Amino acid sequence: MNKQNIALNIEGLTKVYKNGVEAIKGVDLQVHEGDFFALLGPNGAGKSTTIGVISSLVNKTKGKVEVFGCNIDTDLEAAKAHLGLVPQEFNFSQFETLSQILVNQAGYYGVPRAEAHKRADKYLAQLGLLEKKDKQARTLSGGMKRRLMIARALMHEPKLLILDEPTAGVDIELRRSMWDFLRQINEQGVTIILTTHYLEEAELLCKNIAIIDSGRIVENTTIKALLAKLDKETFILDLKMPASPVTLEGYKFTMTDDHTVEVEVAKSQGLNAVFSALTTQGNTVLSMRNKANRLEELFVGLLEQGRGE
Repeated sequence: MNKQNIALNIEGLTKVYKNGVEAIKGVDLQVHEGDFFALLGPNGAGKSTTIGVISSLVNKTKGKVEVFGCNIDTDLEAAKAHLGLVPQEFNFSQFETLSQILVNQAGYYGVPRAEAHKRADKYLAQLGLLEKKDKQARTLSGGMKRRLMIARALMHEPKLLILDEPTAGVDIELRRSMWDFLRQINEQGVTIILTTHYLEEAELLCKNIAIIDSGRIVENTTIKALLAKLDKETFILDLKMPASPVTLEGYKFTMTDDHTVEVEVAKSQGLNAVFSALTTQGNTVLSMRNKANRLEELFVGLLEQGRGE
């Protein structure tokens, strides 16, 4: 296998804190160049610790971590040059201007000042912040600060970008514009690893996924293969006519009001019989949606399985 095609290689990664807590328990993980990869898990699962080790902010107990073939133990500077990190917390000076924050960040990586100013303007423009370039960071909204963090992480043009909950607390409209930007840079060749609590985000953006729980990887596959494991889904159907008692033989269903029915559909069943039954009963389905995000249902089920619940 050509290691240069592996953006991130983790083997036997373990982290034990001084108090004896084992935050990461022998994690093996590979992310290929060009991937858009989701790392999911509940709070305390080990996501942030894993990211901390990759970015050299947390010392590992044992194991191997390589970023584009550069071992963080023996070639840390080269590994860091390939890596951009967008942490959860805002960790820039609130009293510097946006332009100063970005240009100074580029300077840490030896980017010439004239080039740094060009890059700063480019990323601020792409993220809708160019008109704020001379404003202090403290004047920005939370969503704008999130976008500034992404711009800062890209200033040395890393090949691997890790985003830890980048859209937490961001309204849906802004979240979607950030998704568009991340898709764009991924299409341009940047490998992206995303942690998120918005499972819809992982389903829409990512190709591959790993789920971590209690410091262990419990699932590592493609989004498509994971969703194929979903054996049932609950749909909400909005009906045209006020429903007299609906009969859907073979389906578990609930009328939530006169115009709305929730139907649980097994993978083997499909929805055609539901539509046919409603048509026969003189009704029409105006719209349909999933009650819960499909990935969320799987996520909860996998965690319950792993814990033997």
